[in-house]
Amino acid sequence: GSTYSSKVFRVTFLTLAVSVAVPLLGVTVLLDCPIDPQPISLKEPPLLTGVLEPNTKLRKAERLWENQLAGPESIVNIGDVLFTGTADGKIIKIEDGEIQTIARIGHGPCGECREDEPTCGRPLGMRVGPNNTLFVADAYYGLYEVHPDTGETKVLVSTKTLIEGQKLSFVNDLTVTRDGRKIYFTDSSSKWQRQDYLFLVMEGTDDGLLEYDTVTKEVKVLMVGLRFPNGVQLSPAEDFVLVQETTMARIRRYYVSGLMKGGADMFVENMPGLPDNIRLSSSGGYWVAMAAVRPNPGFSLLDFLSEKPWIKRMIFKLLSQETVTKFVPKYSLVVELSETGSYKRSFHDPNGVTVAYVSEAHEHDGHLYLGSFRSPYIGRLDLQHV
Repeated sequence: GSTYSSKVFRVTFLTLAVSVAVPLLGVTVLLDCPIDPQPISLKEPPLLTGVLEPNTKLRKAERLWENQLAGPESIVNIGDVLFTGTADGKIIKIEDGEIQTIARIGHGPCGECREDEPTCGRPLGMRVGPNNTLFVADAYYGLYEVHPDTGETKVLVSTKTLIEGQKLSFVNDLTVTRDGRKIYFTDSSSKWQRQDYLFLVMEGTDDGLLEYDTVTKEVKVLMVGLRFPNGVQLSPAEDFVLVQETTMARIRRYYVSGLMKGGADMFVENMPGLPDNIRLSSSGGYWVAMAAVRPNPGFSLLDFLSEKPWIKRMIFKLLSQETVTKFVPKYSLVVELSETGSYKRSFHDPNGVTVAYVSEAHEHDGHLYLGSFRSPYIGRLDLQHV
C-alpha cells in the first residue's frame, strides 16, 4: 500500500510542479525585462583576513540627528559647520547642532520616495570650493554651486546639455582642485537615473569621468567604459583622480598632470565590497565607503549573479528593485587605503546595527562622519578610540 501511495504522491507532486512551472515559465518568457545585463567577470573576492578581518568597530559610532535627516549621502564642513544633501532634495546646513535647509535644486512637493526624485532632485557628492562655496552634484539636475549662507544656487553643468552627444542621466560625485578651476565628476549612467541604481549595478553598462573647467565653462569626457563610475577624489598632489568603479569592485586612476597626463591605470583591484564614495584621510591616504560587501568566506549575491545574465533577467522580470534590495545583506564596511592603495585598516558593522548603508566617510577634526544614502542620521566615529 505504501509504494502505491508514494507513487500517487510522486505523480501528484510532479503534476502540480509542472502545472505551476509551465505557466511560470511562459510568463517569464513573455514578461518584459527592464534590463539588458552583460556578463561581468569578477575575481574571487579577497579573504577578509589581516587588516580586513571583520570587527565591530563601526558600532562605536554615534548616531547624530537621528530621524531628522533623510539619507545624508555626502558630508562636508566649513570650519565646524557641516553640510549635507538629503533624499528629499534638500541641501542642509548643521551649525551648533541646529539643522537648517539652505537650498533645494529641484522643486517640490517632495517626499522621500523614489518617484519624487526626478523633480525634487537628489544632491549626492558635495565639496567645498576655495571661496567656501559649495559644489554639489545633483543626480538629476547636474553640477551646481551653492552659497552656504544665502543658499543661492547657480547651475554649472545642466543635465539638459548633451555632452559629446550623450545625455547626463545620473551625476554622482565630484572633486575640485584647490584653486577651484577644475571640477572632475562622474556620470554614473547615460541610460539609468539614480532611482534605478540597482538596474545599473545589475546591468553592468558603462559610463564615464568628466572634467568641467570653471573658467572656460567647457566639459570634457576624460574616461569612458567605466561600469558604474561613482565616487571621485583628487590625490593630495592633484596629479591624478581616483574613480570608484562600483560594479567592478575596483578603483581606477586617471592622471590629470605630469608625465602620465591623460593616461589611466588600476589603483585597487578586486575590493572586498562595492565602493561608493572616496575621500582623503589625514594620513595622506583615502577613506572608502562600501555600498555592499562581498563576503569571503561566505556567499556574495553580486558575484554569484555576475556571469549569469539570464538569472538577472528572471529576477527583474518577477521582482521589484525594492524587493531585490532586501536580499542584499546589511553589512557596513569602511576601509582606509594608503597613498599607494594598500589596505591600512578597516571598520566593520557586520549587520549594519549602528550604521547602515554607509555611502561616505568624511574625516574632520579626529572624527569620521559617516554619510548614508538610506539611513535617517549621520554617524560619527571617534578615530582616537577605535
